[in-house]
Amino acid sequence: MDHDIGHDSVDTTLEGHFLIAMPGMEDERFVRSVIYLCAHSANGAMGFIINKPQPVSFPALLTQLGIVASETDIHLPEKGLEVSVCMGGPVEKGRGFVLHSDDYDSDSTVPVDDRISLTPTLDILKAISQGIGPRTAIMALGYAGWAPGQLENEIAANGWLTCKADLGIVFDNQLDQKYGRALALLGIDAAFLASDAGHA
Repeated sequence: MDHDIGHDSVDTTLEGHFLIAMPGMEDERFVRSVIYLCAHSANGAMGFIINKPQPVSFPALLTQLGIVASETDIHLPEKGLEVSVCMGGPVEKGRGFVLHSDDYDSDSTVPVDDRISLTPTLDILKAISQGIGPRTAIMALGYAGWAPGQLENEIAANGWLTCKADLGIVFDNQLDQKYGRALALLGIDAAFLASDAGHA
């Protein structure tokens, strides 16, 4: 189903939605996080923090992985694709995942939502370096995961706000602006929300 479900249901999935951390988030790993949720079912949930940068650039990462000999060997598409490298979450922090537009496909590519796919293998990095990758992409090192029922409990405890994801925000290179932009989707001003924090 593509339409939004307006009532609570066990079958309601948040795949393709943002999780936006509330100001009272106690887990420091997720403070002011915007998470793009790729999977959500009775078996649990999985997603990527899309607004916390890694201290390594995409060209440097490709060089470290031996995909290119040097950063000057990278051929980006004409639009000047700049891939942000994010701290995707606390699980498997050494593993890379690429969220990207649906104009790239490989044996390991998984469609996530309307116009967004996920590829967790090196082939997409090679394709991007050669200028034959997706139109737009973001790379995450590690991911965030929840056991069955855990995310629902955190949402019920006001740990997260949720809304349908916006592609422009997912792939935006201005990572520090994503939290405010995601809140704005809900009509919330980040400054107002912060000042309202701390209630019992």
